[in-house]
This record gives sequence, structure tokens and C-alpha cells, in this order.
Amino acid sequence: MKTATIVGAGLVGSLWAVYLSKAGYQVSIFERRSDIRKADISAGKSINLALSYRGWKALKGAGVDDAVKEIALPIKGRAMHDKESNLSYQPYGQEGQFIYSVARGGLNVKLLTIAENTENVSLHFNEQCTGADLENGLIYLENALTGKKTEHKSDVVFACDGAFSAIRYNSMQKQSRFNYSQEYIEDGYRELLLPANEDGSYKIDKNYLHIWPRGRFMLMALPNEDGSFTCTLFMPYAIFDTLKTKADVDAFFRKTFPDFYNIMPDLADYWDDFPLSSLAIIRCYPWAIGKVALMGDSAHATVPFYGQGMNAGFEDCTVLHDLMLKHNENWEKVFEEYKVTRKPDGDGLQDLSKHNYLVMRDYVGDPQFLLQKKFEHRIQELYPEKYLPLYSMVTFSHIRYSEAWNLGMAQEEKIKALMTKHNVKEHFESSSIDALIHELVETNQL
Repeated sequence: MKTATIVGAGLVGSLWAVYLSKAGYQVSIFERRSDIRKADISAGKSINLALSYRGWKALKGAGVDDAVKEIALPIKGRAMHDKESNLSYQPYGQEGQFIYSVARGGLNVKLLTIAENTENVSLHFNEQCTGADLENGLIYLENALTGKKTEHKSDVVFACDGAFSAIRYNSMQKQSRFNYSQEYIEDGYRELLLPANEDGSYKIDKNYLHIWPRGRFMLMALPNEDGSFTCTLFMPYAIFDTLKTKADVDAFFRKTFPDFYNIMPDLADYWDDFPLSSLAIIRCYPWAIGKVALMGDSAHATVPFYGQGMNAGFEDCTVLHDLMLKHNENWEKVFEEYKVTRKPDGDGLQDLSKHNYLVMRDYVGDPQFLLQKKFEHRIQELYPEKYLPLYSMVTFSHIRYSEAWNLGMAQEEKIKALMTKHNVKEHFESSSIDALIHELVETNQL
């Protein structure tokens, strides 16, 4: 029987196991942690995830999209909160286009259970991978509870064990000419859980991603199924270091996020419940050596500001599955094409993620930026076949990340130039914006 090993029982590993099982493989998953389904995974312990088109495409390909929809909440746009507690709204796409908020723990449990109930998939917990024989598809394991050391061999091996992948670190990075870089951004993040009202209802609108942009830092919130919101504060470590006491935290939120403080005045009491965590971008190459391939964060870990980390990992599953079919499961050919064609998209995703942090942190509350988004939105409404904004390319299509990055940057420069040349604000105020857009299209300026 065909055999495959997956190191890491997270989101990508669990989904990929379903794909491989349906392709007739006997799949063994090894996970260094204990079974997450037996742990406390209450909301707020991890940044909520934003499922978009690429993720749904991969889930549908494995036949698990309906099961995931049960725990996903539709989000139709951003709600921006300024320092005076005023709200402004920005839709993500056209009518009927949503991203979906889903708790990482709940999704992991769902996919892990689906994988376990799929034919020929076995799960092994508390098994730390200590290295691999890349050419022979052999991994080395040590049980976290007993210390027992074992080996496991299969036809192919997939490292789905995250940004600090044991297989990549212990084996691939020791190979000649393996390229690797790790970049920490100067900002960290800390989470808070905004609880539901006593009757279980939401304290703020559940159909929006809420952002409190404050120039050099921001607070954001995504809804959970139980009426709560997982809230994440992204901020330079230097500012976090000034919040030493509960009084410091209380004063900071009261002044900086007044409307949030009003709905959670006791937040300082929970400040230390969740750790201050770092954010890193990891680039490496090649993503496959011998019989072993990297997938998800082990290949292209990024910062979370485009909400695409999970979607990109799921898209790895789509890409690899398509290549399996194209090359009739000749893994040497599959891995060769995978590492060459997919790497630019990992880089593109990371460039997009860093760029969108600036957008969310600095620009979403800026009137000129909001006018630009309004202009782009109207162009797309009038000429959907001609114009697709960068966010829509990334979130509502399967255009390659690398292509979206290059197209989006060129398009943004063009839009800014047109706004300056034609005084777009005045056209909106005089209700002549549609006429301007028609003229720009007819004269090939768009």
C-alpha cells in the first residue's frame, strides 16, 4: 500500500491527511503535543483566523467545507473605531462577498477529527520529530512521555510542523546550499477576550472585523461563536514595556481606545492571562529535498495582517494535489515543480502581509485612503471584468500571490495618480464619479 507520513497535526497537516487518504495512501500523523481535543482551547488563546476563497477551495477539494461552515462566522467588512469613538465602515468586496472568522482551536479540532475518521489515517501524539533521512523518507521520533526513540519510514514525508519546523531545522537546514532567513518584526501582540453580554449576545457588531487604528499600533477584534470576540493588540515591544502595572494598562486603554474601554472596563484584570508573543517571517528554499516536502508555515511563515497564513497553507494542499494528478503521483516530479513554482507565491504572500499591516495600522482611518478604497470599489462595481482591487485579488480569487503583489502595487500607483489628476473627492461630492470612471475606461486610463 502507498504510505505517507505527516509531521504536525495542525490545520494543514490534518487537511492534507484527508487528501492523501482519499488518494489511497496509508497516512501516519505524528504530533509533538498531546491531543488538542483533550485540552482547554477556549476562545482568545490564539489569533482568530480569516477563512477566504483559497481556504474554502482547499476545504471543498477535500470534501470538508460543509463541516467547517458550521463553525465559521461571515465577516462583510472592516469597522474602524477612531479615538473619538466614531465608526466608519469599509466593505471587503462586492455584495455577497465575505471572509469568515473561525477560532483556530475549534477548526483544528474539527479537521483533526475528520482526518481520524477518514480511512487509513492514524494519529500519534506526544511524538517529537528529532530529524529525518530526507533521501529515504525516514523520520526519527522521541516520545515526550516515555523518552522512547523510534523510527518511521514511508514513501513520502510532509513537514507540516509550523514556523519552527523540527524537520526543517534538524535536517533540511543542515543540507548544503539550503537558504534560510528569519525576520522578527519589532511589534509583538497580546490578546484579550471580550466576553459576550449576559444573554449571550455580542457587545459589538459580529459581522465586521473591528479595528482601532492608532498610527504606530492597532487593536483588532474578530467574533467567536459564543458571542465573545478575540481581540488582539499589535504594538511595538517598546510600548508594551511601558505597561508595567494594572494602573498603566487601565490608563492606556481609557485614553487610547475609549469605546473599547467602555465595554470592557475591567480588561486590566485579564491583561496577564495571555502572554506577549512575537511575530516572525521565515523564508527558505528549497521546500522539498528527497522524499520530504515542507508545507504551510514550515515553508512560508508570515505575519497575520492579510489573514492569509492558513489560507496559503491550505492552498499548498490544493497545489500539491493538482501536481499529484498532473504527474500521476511521481513524487520526484511533483516536488520539483512544487518547490520551483510555489516559492514565489510564498514570498509574495509575505510581502503582501507586511504591506497590509501598514494599511490596517496607519491608513484605514485616513480619509484619503478611505476615499481611494471607495473609488476602487465603485470602479469594480461598474467594470467588474476590468478592475479587481488588490484585496479582492488576494481574498476572493486564486490569482497567484506573487502575481497579485506585482499587479496590486502597479495598480495602486495608477489609482493614486488618477485621484490627484482628476480630484476624485469633488466628483463624489457632485455625483459625477460614474461619468469620470466611464471616461477613464473609454480613454484607456484604467
